[in-house]
Amino acid sequence: MSDEKDGVYCKVCGGIVPQDTNIGSILVDGKPTGINQLDFIIDEVAALHLGSDSDIRNELVKRAKVLNYIPTKMTEKYADALLLVYKTQKIKE
Repeated sequence: MSDEKDGVYCKVCGGIVPQDTNIGSILVDGKPTGINQLDFIIDEVAALHLGSDSDIRNELVKRAKVLNYIPTKMTEKYADALLLVYKTQKIKE
């Protein structure tokens, strides 16, 4: 018998952790959290040229949920973290 694992599993949802190199990190409630395709999500939302922070937050979370598990009760905290990273990256450009 082999001691090899079948894969690395997420401690939150139990799913297999993606081996994708396009995972960015955000701080959600003070904890580093990986977001698959973070740069892609930010670029897509930036291309919409939205005016309000509320609209930006909604689009960031909507797009992040397509590619990532976001617990319902943590949605607002994820939205805040995503908006902070969005603003930080857009200021650098």
